[in-house]
Amino acid sequence: MDPIDVTKKGAALGAAEAGRFDALPIYKPEIECASREEIRALQLEKLKETVAYAYERVPYYRQKLDEMGVEPSDIQTLEDVRKLPFTDKAVLRETFPFGLFAVPLDDIRELHSSSGTTGKPVVVGYTDDDMDMWSECIARLVQMAGVVPGDIAQMAFGYGMFTGGFGLHYGLQRLGCAMIPAGSGNTERHIQMIEDYGTTVLVATPSYAMHICEVGEKMGYDWEKSPLRVGLFGGEPCPPGLKAEIERRMHIVCTDNYGLTEVMGPGVSGECLAERYQQHIAEDHFLWEVIDPETGEPVGEGEMGELVLTPLCKQGIPVLRYRTHDLTAVHTEPCACGRTLARMDKVRSRSDDMLIIRGTNVFPSQIEDVLTGIEEVTPHYHIIVETRGGMDALIVETELRPEAFRDSFEAMDALRARIAEKLKGTLLVAPEVRLVEPGGIERAIGKAKHVDDRREK
Repeated sequence: MDPIDVTKKGAALGAAEAGRFDALPIYKPEIECASREEIRALQLEKLKETVAYAYERVPYYRQKLDEMGVEPSDIQTLEDVRKLPFTDKAVLRETFPFGLFAVPLDDIRELHSSSGTTGKPVVVGYTDDDMDMWSECIARLVQMAGVVPGDIAQMAFGYGMFTGGFGLHYGLQRLGCAMIPAGSGNTERHIQMIEDYGTTVLVATPSYAMHICEVGEKMGYDWEKSPLRVGLFGGEPCPPGLKAEIERRMHIVCTDNYGLTEVMGPGVSGECLAERYQQHIAEDHFLWEVIDPETGEPVGEGEMGELVLTPLCKQGIPVLRYRTHDLTAVHTEPCACGRTLARMDKVRSRSDDMLIIRGTNVFPSQIEDVLTGIEEVTPHYHIIVETRGGMDALIVETELRPEAFRDSFEAMDALRARIAEKLKGTLLVAPEVRLVEPGGIERAIGKAKHVDDRREK
């Protein structure tokens, strides 16, 4: 077969659709394509080292293990990870700012933190080796998306204490890409930079990428002729409908990546072009478990549950069994892309973002999925929950596409009723649906906030 130039616009996705995965590079095949036996042996070796390291250097973990009657030498199999205590965000806040650090601050090269909007922020530190691991994990996942050395990447994440901007920046540079540190906001400037500098890769939240697309269309920018060819999305879930719309309108391939500040930042897993709804986990750096969020017990392979992560190489903060509250399922069968690393289903919901409406469990992702299947509305929506007469009321605001807007009240009311009926059939709760005029739902520069819970506490 003739070689495929994956640097051309659309070539990476075209190669994947044609099954030409040999045309798509793999950053570290000796790890990413290792046998399951080799991966598990490496994980066990690193798990033993991590537990001993945490016990020796972090007083919090030494006390917890002593209370549980567990010694590092008790870890002899990967299943023995269940003997260790869970860690959650509350622990990192209780030990704020440096209580879980395993090294003196002289050995820390960078500090990051969560926003801290609901209390003290979560603070994490990185040693030189941590930074090296972080950048390698990012380099792997961007290659999965079809990024290659020589690409020009434009950063639309902010560069504050948030891990996303810096993490993708370091990994893309490690791969050999030129970085444009544009930061968030000033959308017209982003579009001008894409044209002026020949940007080929855009790093953004999916909601902001959609906003860039819309602003460009209003400016008369021809996305099909732009140099942009890859979108690297993170910071929030990207539902399939939104991804498909961005790919269609911007003429690029879009992939998601997953990570969280508490265990490293972005780079825990990334999407390859063979399985668009799953992400390969960097298993040599993260031991995964999937548990029942109620009981804490493991679920079967391929079953949905809460993701628990133990970083296997972290020096600054060695975290044991971190409960992410993200709901997913993990699969270990080989992937068509050639990688053998386990794949997690993309996170669409969290165990702690479930809404209980009149005794019924409702996830925002369920509403998102219904709206995605309705051609008259855009991917933009807003959920309001409030109390009326002592009862919960669910309101779903959904934005009309310009071509769907009608002057006829009867036509609009019929559409509203049809959407409400579809939502009720899925949620088993009757929502109030409000149709919003095109462009009427505010676009987010950072993470999109879809839920506004106004109920009386």
